[in-house]
Order: sequence, then C-alpha cells, then structure tokens
Amino acid sequence: MAEIKLEKVTKRFAGDTVAVNELDLDIKDGEFMVFVGPSGCGKTTALRMIAGLESVSEGDVKIGDRVVNDVPPKDRDIAMVFQNYALYPHMTVYDNMAFGLKLAKTDKSEIDRRVKEAAKVLGMQEFLSRKPRALSGGQRQRVAMGRAIVREPQAFLMDEPLSNLDAKLRVQMRSEIGRIQHDLEVTTVYVTHDQVEAMTMGDRVAVIKKGELQQVGSPTELFQKPLNLFVAGFIGSPSMNFASATLEESGGEYSFKLGDQTLKLEDKVLSERPDLKNYAGKDIIVGIRPQDFEDAELASDAPEDTRLKAKADLVEAIGTETLIHFVMDAPIAITDDMKELAQDAGTDAKTLEERAKEGKNEFVATVDPRSNIKEGSQVELVVDTTRVHFFDPENSKGIHGNGR
Repeated sequence: MAEIKLEKVTKRFAGDTVAVNELDLDIKDGEFMVFVGPSGCGKTTALRMIAGLESVSEGDVKIGDRVVNDVPPKDRDIAMVFQNYALYPHMTVYDNMAFGLKLAKTDKSEIDRRVKEAAKVLGMQEFLSRKPRALSGGQRQRVAMGRAIVREPQAFLMDEPLSNLDAKLRVQMRSEIGRIQHDLEVTTVYVTHDQVEAMTMGDRVAVIKKGELQQVGSPTELFQKPLNLFVAGFIGSPSMNFASATLEESGGEYSFKLGDQTLKLEDKVLSERPDLKNYAGKDIIVGIRPQDFEDAELASDAPEDTRLKAKADLVEAIGTETLIHFVMDAPIAITDDMKELAQDAGTDAKTLEERAKEGKNEFVATVDPRSNIKEGSQVELVVDTTRVHFFDPENSKGIHGNGR
C-alpha cells in the first residue's frame, strides 16, 4: 500500500488542448478517493497518468516515495479495473484471475493461494471452473476485480467499472467494492461520472471541471459546504435549485426575494456566513436543495416568512419521498458554471438562455411521502432558510466567511 501524490500535474494533447491543469492532490495510504465530474472533464486522463498509460506534460506523479513519471505501467505496482471487463473468453475464472501472475512467473502454489483467497473475498469460490459466458455481468466484474486483487498491488485504479451494469446491480456492486476495499485497505482511485456513486463510495471525493480541481473533501463536506456553484449543482440528487435574487436589509434584518416572494434569514445564517452582509442591496445567486423544502401542511408551525407559494406542475410519489416539480418566476442565473451544469444535464446554453427570457425557472422539492399535494394544485412549501446556499454572481464562489 502507498499514498499517491499529484503535484501540479498537467496534461496537454496535440493542439495545446489542456486536459488536466496543475492538479494538486494527496491521496492517503489506504484511502478510497473518487474522481467525479462531467464527461470530458479530465478525470480519466488523471487516472491514466497515475497508471502510466498517459505521459505527464508537467508536474510529478508520486506513488509511495518515488516519482513515477518515467516508470512503465508494469513497474508501478498498481492494478487497474476497467468498465469493459477484458476477460479472456476461452479461459476459466481461475485462469483469468491467475493470468497476470503466470506472466510474472509467480510460483504455482502462490498463484493458487492468491486466487483462492481472492475468490473467497469476492464470493466466487464456486465459479472458478466456469468461463465468462456462463457468468452474469456482476460476476464478470467480480472476476475483473479478482484479477486486480491477486496482484496484491500498492494501489487499485478503477475507471467507471460499474457503468455497464443495470441499476440494481450497480447498487449491489457499489457496496461490494466498498466492502472489499475496506477489508483489503488498499489505496484506491475510482473514476465515475455518477455523483451518487461518488458520494456513497468515497472516503473523499475530488470534483473536477474542465481539467481543474474544484473541491476535494468528504461527501458530507461537499454536500453541505460546496466552495462554488459548480460543486453545489453537481453534487446532490435531485440537483440544487438556483435563482438570481436580491439580498435586502432593513433594520438589521436580512431577507432575499425570489421573484415577488420574500424569505427572511435568521441571525444564525448571518453569523455562519458573515460575508453575506457585504451583499446587502446587491444581486446574489441563491441555491436551495430539494431536500430543504417541506409541505407547509406538515410543518404548520413554520413562520410565514419562510414559505413559498407555487403551482405543482408534476408530483412524483416514489414511496420514500414525494417530488414536487414547480416553476418559480425568480430569474434563472446565467453563469459559466450554470451553463456547464446544464450541458451535463443535457440542456445546451442556448436553451438555458431561452428559458431565462421566458422566466421559466424549474424547481424541484422533495417532501415527506405523507404529503397530499396533488398535481395541478396550488401549494405552499416551507424552506429551511438556515440551509440555503449563496453564491457571488461574478465568480460563482460560495459566500461564506470565517476563512471560507
């Protein structure tokens, strides 16, 4: 096992395209680190530089205490798991898992020990004599993991290993990979586009946008204290609701307007975000997570100045919660980060700007499943204003204070 350090690592391709730009990151010994971000953001390129499958244009990659920029992949003592299992169809599970060790001329008894131990960890003992065509997708992925485990490497590198599995199996394999990594305590770098996968698996998560690290932290830290609008919008499902708003101050009390509706801020919000006071009378971007709404009928003691009125355009009852889709007349924020988030969600910048002109700001609230809100009805929703997020419209950075 070993720590992995990326020091100002940059990757340029032909034509001066920068895929990764001055990436600084310390991955601790035994840590499960997840790289997450939109397609094409550079996360896989960063992983491939650690593996030695891509050269480093600038900076250093360290595994343990040595710089490995010029070390061939086979000599880096790492093992990779890919999204396409790359199993040999004519070989049994046993032989697939043992293949790399045989090439390395490992002793036969040692190969047998490692393969059987890995099969036990993976729950694959009874499948060792089968060939890949006789296995399910999840079992094939376990074999691919087994091939990495038997190497007993310093680190595992995994590039979207679950993307070819169906939704139910992905959930199962997420927990399996997490359990295996925890048991083996091997430093692991895991690439995914799926932020739910990132949040449920990683000890820490590195959010990357256009080749640059936006924030690295625990899943809880990224969810509760995003450093900028991009991280706030990318992390969380359903994603955060955003709107342009004006921060107002009167007699020492602060509030913000969403369209023609006003929400008051408690003193606690200002004490936790002292820099917010500097924006009094100015435009800001407000972010509200869907989870921070509630049906007013189920929160009857909530103050009037924390309530929003809207029409429920769509109601989705999914058992554990109910999703309320509604439109606010609050202006849509148009920033580079908002365009990037819209593009990742399948909406181009032009469509986003058209919606902004039309005043169609689509919000989602997740409320208690006991809610009786009906589609097409006028609803009143309570906002937990202590958990609202605020961003500077000029640079998309979170408005905090106290050194943050």
